Amino acid sequence: MAIRDVECCDVFQVHDELVQKVNSRMPDEDELYDLAELFKVFGDSTRIRILYVLFEEELCVCDIAQTLSMTQSAISHQLRILKQSGLVKNRREGKQVFYSLADDHVRTIIAQGREHIEE
Repeated sequence: MAIRDVECCDVFQVHDELVQKVNSRMPDEDELYDLAELFKVFGDSTRIRILYVLFEEELCVCDIAQTLSMTQSAISHQLRILKQSGLVKNRREGKQVFYSLADDHVRTIIAQGREHIEE
């Protein structure tokens, strides 16, 4: 969409009450930054694929790599990002590390994203 395609007001008139209402409810800059960083994590199709795999089952890195036809190294790199973002968690069982979704919020975020793009 080009800028000229965006509808704009024909006059400049600020509605102070509405602006104040919105500003009073706006999260602080740190929270907005953290939210933007979270959504950046969802901006990689490999990470989305990993999350979909983990929707189904708790798996070790080897299993995820096999499922997605990728190297363990590539999967580990993406899992590190997902874990730092609080989207996945892990547990160690002997020499293996199993990953799962951190909570149901991850499933909800993805489901709502799919709903949006399918409209």
